[in-house]
Amino acid sequence: MATAKIDPSVIQTLPDGSHIIRLGDMEIWDGADLALLRETLVHVFHNLHSRHFGVDMSYVKYVPSGFFGMLFDWHDMHVCINLYSPQPQIKNMLWFTKFFHPVADGVYQLNSTFHTVGNNTTGSGNLNGNSAAKPTNGTTMPIPNYQPSA
Repeated sequence: MATAKIDPSVIQTLPDGSHIIRLGDMEIWDGADLALLRETLVHVFHNLHSRHFGVDMSYVKYVPSGFFGMLFDWHDMHVCINLYSPQPQIKNMLWFTKFFHPVADGVYQLNSTFHTVGNNTTGSGNLNGNSAAKPTNGTTMPIPNYQPSA
């Protein structure tokens, strides 16, 4: 399998060492965008040695069916996954409502033990105001200082 050339401009490194992937202002992602995201995440994981990364969803209104499954695969490898500024269309998707919880304003973290039953995904599930997220392995991950794209 050939490896795509990674455009470093789509990767933002935050002061805490975590990374945010920004694929631009596309509203509808297709299989090619998913492949680009996958290759970029592999690069961030192996070459930048990051175990805490996220995806800027500011413009995205539709993702391919494999998007959430791909993120869950990374989560299974003990990578902390955040989605930043997801649009309402994304926040209403079943996978999002079942497995993402708010951890800061506009920041949602993948957590396989989180369920919407008994939790309000608009804010009450934010770890009681704590500024740290808690992955399923029991450790605490700091919330990156993120500024949405302009």
